[in-house]
Amino acid sequence: MNKTIFAALAFLLSGCGVAYISPDVRANDPNVQVIEMDAASVAAANRSSYSPKTVPAAFFRNAGGAGSLRGVGATPDPAVDRQVKPSSLPMRLPPDAPQQPYTIGVGDVILLSTPQTGSTVEELSGLLKAQNSRQGYTVQDDGAIAVPDVGRINLAGLTLEEAEARVFEKLIENQIDPSFSIEIAEFNSKRVTVGGAVGNPAVVPITLTSLTLEEALAAAGGIATDDEDYASIRLYRDGTLYEVPLTEYFKRPQVQKTRLAAGDSIFVDTEFDLDNAQAYFTEQITLAQFRQDARVQALNEMNSAMNLRRAALEEERTNFATRLELDAVDRDYVYLAGEVNKPSRFALPFGQTASLADALFSEGGSSNREANPTQVYVLRGEEGSSRITAYNLNYRQAANLILATKFELRPNDVIFIAEQPITRWNRVVQQLVPSLITSGAAIANN
Repeated sequence: MNKTIFAALAFLLSGCGVAYISPDVRANDPNVQVIEMDAASVAAANRSSYSPKTVPAAFFRNAGGAGSLRGVGATPDPAVDRQVKPSSLPMRLPPDAPQQPYTIGVGDVILLSTPQTGSTVEELSGLLKAQNSRQGYTVQDDGAIAVPDVGRINLAGLTLEEAEARVFEKLIENQIDPSFSIEIAEFNSKRVTVGGAVGNPAVVPITLTSLTLEEALAAAGGIATDDEDYASIRLYRDGTLYEVPLTEYFKRPQVQKTRLAAGDSIFVDTEFDLDNAQAYFTEQITLAQFRQDARVQALNEMNSAMNLRRAALEEERTNFATRLELDAVDRDYVYLAGEVNKPSRFALPFGQTASLADALFSEGGSSNREANPTQVYVLRGEEGSSRITAYNLNYRQAANLILATKFELRPNDVIFIAEQPITRWNRVVQQLVPSLITSGAAIANN
């Protein structure tokens, strides 16, 4: 019986050559040329022609480049000429604008914030995110601001106190903790224009505090005329022209402190005829308004064109990303096999080459216990031929891994890492031992 058991064991051992078959790279194969990886062979391999696939042109374009704004065109010549210096100047004092709280208007920028600092933003997280990206909320042409997670809040015509109450109600309705403060970051709805003989003609905003005639002129760089005796400050308000000789203006502090109203237009000039001055000033205001309206219309047209281009670009990019996700885009791949942690295919990047190190380490690298560091190969076939070049990287000397960072991959390369001899033996044993035990037990039972 013992002879029978030994005979069975001898038979099983004689079959060890077929118990486990592992892949390898055979240098004696006439169709395989093995080349050791060094600086020279890496440089030669990298010289093979290759053009990486690129992403669509939509990823390189932007929505800008709309060209210059269209011009307003020729405007008519002034119908009223300036007059010569008079011997005396008439005076028509402007009344003080009524003093009342500031009301929010279209174009104002409202800033909402919480009193906390740092990362404690739970109470008003939606508002803070929008604020950080938009620097506040602009009151739009319908008089409302758009707040994420809250919706549109109509604030036009409200004082700060009334606006705070309106926002409080909206936050409560949306179940958001109403711990916030509100302020006006930019005053754009109520303005006074200053022109004529001033340092810098300007549009001066009216803020929470009343704007005086003196402050408006100072904001425009002050009065700039060498002939104060024949100069006048003209204020145009609601179709009425008021006039103050410059000499009287300097003598009367109460005139300097005149409160201005939204829409006032101030013009410093040497015109002496009140009727002609009013006609001339009205004409200038009309022309300025015409130019401003034309520019606003041109800006709106440009914004519309840019929005259409931006939407088209975004749609094209999204479509490409979806096709890429569905694997419907023509890609170049290399393949990893052998003793790698994750046998897989590696997509070559768009617009640039990838190295051997990129493919190895982005997919998990190899097993230190099972992989043979002296037999890392990049298998590259010759187009139109059955010949294969096997570039061998020996990184038993770890410094040779630098070569892996310089070796450029090409489409359909195969990265193969052979197993260590002990790994092969362990696998033979793992396959053989269960068979020996089963066969021995069967023989013993017989």
